Amino acid sequence: MISSFPEKDVSRPWTFVTNHAVVLSCLAQHPRITAHEMVLEIDISERAIRRIIADLEEAGYITKEKEGRRVRYRVNYQSNLRHITQRDKVIGDLLKVLGYK
Repeated sequence: MISSFPEKDVSRPWTFVTNHAVVLSCLAQHPRITAHEMVLEIDISERAIRRIIADLEEAGYITKEKEGRRVRYRVNYQSNLRHITQRDKVIGDLLKVLGYK
């Protein structure tokens, strides 16, 4: 049988949603989640998660606020997406499409 779908190439795995978007959506769903808990949830290293959180905070997509011994993350849903082709869209639109808002 001839398939119109390309063969699956497991040597080069990729996804449509970047790790930055996955971490952002995780923070939107669970504002008090820890980096360690995110490791278990999304299966990337804690170091990568912390770097992504720093990127998101530096770009103004999230803010952090101490609550006791934990941190609460707040997503700025009105921040524009970064890519030139999507700058007219906001983070809230992306999260809505992904089912997180």
